[in-house]
Amino acid sequence: MTTTQVYHVFIRATADDIWAAITRPEFTAKYFYGIPIDVTSEAVTSRGSDGEVWYTEAVFEFDPPKRLVHEWRSEYDPELAGEPASRVTWEIEPRGDDLCLVTLTHDRLEASPRTAADVGGTGWMYVLSSMKTLLETGEGLPSAR
Repeated sequence: MTTTQVYHVFIRATADDIWAAITRPEFTAKYFYGIPIDVTSEAVTSRGSDGEVWYTEAVFEFDPPKRLVHEWRSEYDPELAGEPASRVTWEIEPRGDDLCLVTLTHDRLEASPRTAADVGGTGWMYVLSSMKTLLETGEGLPSAR
C-alpha cells in the first residue's frame, strides 16, 4: 500500500480550462465516473444524478487556477466510508501555449489502506486520463468501473 500517491499528466488546455474541469459539476460528470462535483473555496460537494448531496468535504487551499487541496473520503463505497479522511492536492502548471502539467497527489492514507488500494492504480489514472481526453477532444472516456 502506498500512503502517498502522485500522478502527472500533460494536458493540451489552458490552466483556466483545467481548473473549470476540476471544479465545475457540468465537467466532472463527463469524466469522473458520471459524478457531478462542485468545488468552492469552502467545500467539495458530490451529488447523485437526481441532485441529492452524496457528501461534502472540506477545502484546505483554493488558489485558482493553480492549486486546490481538499479532504477525501471514499463515501461512494460503504466499506471504505468508515476510514479516516485523506487529502487530495491538484496542481496546475502552465508549460507553454495551451499546455499544462497537472499533478495530483493523494496523501494522508496511512490509516485508510482500503481507500489507498481503491484509488491507487487505475482509480486516479482513469480520472486524469478521462479529464485529459474530455479537454482535448470534447468527450470523456467510457466508464471503466
